[in-house]
Parts: sequence; structure tokens; C-alpha cells
Amino acid sequence: MRFINTFADGVQVKDIYLVRKVSILQTKAGRTYWSVTLQDKTGSVEAKVWEPDSPGIEEFEPMDYVYVGGEVTIFNNANQLNIRQARKAKQGEYDPSDYLPCSEQDPEDMYAELKRLIDSVQAPYMKQLLLHFFDDEDFKNEFCFHSAAKSVHHGFVGGLLEHTLSVAKVCSYFSKHYPFLDRDLLLTAAICHDIGKLRELTPYPNNDYTDEGQLIGHIMIGARMVEDAIRDIPDFPEVRANELIHCILAHHGELEFGSPKKPAICEAMALSFADNVDAKMETMKEAIYGQPGNTLAWKGFNKYLDSNIRGTTKEV
Repeated sequence: MRFINTFADGVQVKDIYLVRKVSILQTKAGRTYWSVTLQDKTGSVEAKVWEPDSPGIEEFEPMDYVYVGGEVTIFNNANQLNIRQARKAKQGEYDPSDYLPCSEQDPEDMYAELKRLIDSVQAPYMKQLLLHFFDDEDFKNEFCFHSAAKSVHHGFVGGLLEHTLSVAKVCSYFSKHYPFLDRDLLLTAAICHDIGKLRELTPYPNNDYTDEGQLIGHIMIGARMVEDAIRDIPDFPEVRANELIHCILAHHGELEFGSPKKPAICEAMALSFADNVDAKMETMKEAIYGQPGNTLAWKGFNKYLDSNIRGTTKEV
């Protein structure tokens, strides 16, 4: 199979891909064309069907596996596939595992490391809260499979687990470097900060926003999930519950970035920094090293990072 991350200008493509999106549009001259997003486990590519009435083009819809033939060109510094042939693929012609982007890390290993961090929490009510979620087998399976985003960073199977573990490890380091931080509070908030994404986004292959996700968002959803769990834990201190919920509500750091509250306690500030650094580093990694080509070449302006970026010269 020719994976999308090997596409380059002039490459001829004849293979099967998962259709994520299809839009019927018109050129300025009034000609109808299709704008299509194709996906495999290595990434996605924008494609165009300029002659949708051609006999070589069969109709297809999002979530269809489609055999396509065409040529890769460069448009706005990105690969674009011009499709000349298309038909729905038949069962047995493709392996679904080739079409779901996955974490490079083993999910069982990551989950075991996350459970060790949970075991290190000392406050019994905090640990009970964490185990309420992470000792549940159904929750584990869903959490390990879920992505952390529709796009931008950690938008792959296992992305939510990878991001959560990374943020928790950064917060654990913060608690050692800044001893005035309450490690139990910070670590519990870090591990729970994005659990609302389980209801904000649908699982793969859709990986799209739910109605609840669009209307409420993962921050509020996660805060509600934690509040509901706290109600079932006897003698959970009210002030600690409020501090924990505050950390979750403030973890995006700024109101303009979607946080209902700005950090008002040290642990909330630390969590917002840890979440931001992991998201930004993963965004840079995916943009620079996630595509074929010269990593030292400037990649152009990245709207999420508000900068033109490139890879680093590394001495051997």
C-alpha cells in the first residue's frame, strides 16, 4: 500500500483510502467539482475530483473505503491528489488497521505507567476518584482507543492516553521542582483534565464532534464527570473538590482559549502550562517530523503555533 505520508509531487496513486469528507463545490466558472479528504494511518490528504461526471468516477460518501487513481500535485505548499478514477472498495480488499492513525507507543505500557502514577497519589479520596475511572475496564478500553483531538495534536488512536500520560509526567516533575505545589491535587487534575473528550469526540474512524461536544465542550463535560464521581465518595472534602474542579476548568489557561476560568491557584497554573507545552511540542513534532521530506526546510507559517517552523540541525 502507498501510504499518504509517502506522497510527493508527481507521484501516481492507485490504492484504497478511507474517505473522511466530501464536499460538492463549484469553480468561479460554475463547474461542479468534489473536494475530498482521504485518510490512512499515516495522515490525511486533500483531494479533488475535477470531472465528477466522468465514467471512471463512482459516487461515494464519508466513511467509505474507496479505490482511487490519480496524481499528486502541490497546492499552497501541501500535497493534493487529483482523482481521475474512483470506486467503492469491496470487503476483503483492505485492512481497516491501515486506515487508523495510531500512537507510536504501546497502549498497555502507557496505561500501566499511568496506573503507577495513580498508585503514587497519597490522599485516599483523590486515589479513590482516580480508580473510579481508571479501574473500570470499559473506561480503560475507551480511554486507550480515543484520540485527544479532531486535529492539531494527538489526533490519533491512543492520543488521549499519550497526551494525558505526558501531561501527568510533566506535572509530577513540576511538583518536585516546585515543592510548594500539592502533588496529589496537581496529579489528580492532570490525569482527569481531558476525560471529557471521551464524550466530546466520537471514536475512530469518525473522530468528529458530538452534539454534546459542540454545545458544551470537553472542559465542562470533564468537570461534570468528576463532580458526579465525587458525589459517590464519602467525606470527599468540599474545598478540595472545588480546587480540583477549578484546575480542570482552568486548564486551557486563558478565557480566549476556552477555559471558563483563569488559573487562580498554583496547581491550576502548573496544569495549564503542562497541557500547553505538551500540545505545542506534539504540534511541532507532527508538523516537522510527521511528513516526508527535508526536516531542515522551512515548513511555512503554522496558524496553531503562530510561527514559521523547521527542524533542528543535529550534530552526530
